[in-house]
Amino acid sequence: MSDLVAVWCASVALASAILAVTRPAIVHALIWLVAALLSLAGSFFALGASFAGAVQILIYAGAIVAVFVFVVMTADASPEALARERARLSAGWKRPAAAVALVAVPLVLGLLARTSAPEAAPATGAGLGAILFGPWALAIEVASGLLLAALMGARHLGRRREEP
Repeated sequence: MSDLVAVWCASVALASAILAVTRPAIVHALIWLVAALLSLAGSFFALGASFAGAVQILIYAGAIVAVFVFVVMTADASPEALARERARLSAGWKRPAAAVALVAVPLVLGLLARTSAPEAAPATGAGLGAILFGPWALAIEVASGLLLAALMGARHLGRRREEP
């Protein structure tokens, strides 16, 4: 029964993620992103990975979405700004899509060629804390600095300028 719940939650997460990427209104996209993250947490809980589900809710559906809400509040959502953005990005999606395909296709082919999944050790909160605050502490601090810089950059780019 829990496998069916996990598959159902994963399909809701996939549909919500597709809707989050394709919505033209930024607030609607953010709501669909929250739905995708929460349904992914539901699939973690259904598969018995309660720690991963709790981390998914606390960090991604909580903290990261709070940063996104801050960025949405500072973004210029006027029709003129949206038209400028659409014109600027209309032809710019082909190169990033090709780069993603160059990375994703070999990855998917490698996963399909694998005959069995590797054995994984059970993850615990103490083990994850030892990894994050042990050898990876500097990387975690650099990532938090990058998130702060991205937030400040979004604030700078999203502020409204006074008309002369």
